Amino acid sequence: MGGFGFIAWIIIGIVAGWLAEKIMKREHGLLTNLIVGVVGALIGGFLANNLLGVDAAGNWIVGILVATIGAVVLLFLLGLVKRRA
Repeated sequence: MGGFGFIAWIIIGIVAGWLAEKIMKREHGLLTNLIVGVVGALIGGFLANNLLGVDAAGNWIVGILVATIGAVVLLFLLGLVKRRA
């Protein structure tokens, strides 16, 4: 997702984190949604580029979709770790 600027990363991160929060039925604050969304964008971008050959850079809708999928994966994995602890 290198085609986006810093402000776009923040906006996509907040939207993706919020969507992932709703999909996973969790309750977080704005800052947590931002962090989850940005990390999810990194995870989703890595998976999309390496597994599917999809480049999400520069396309807002694909960027939000990829970031949301990555954020859902992140929240799922964090839930597994939290359950074991």
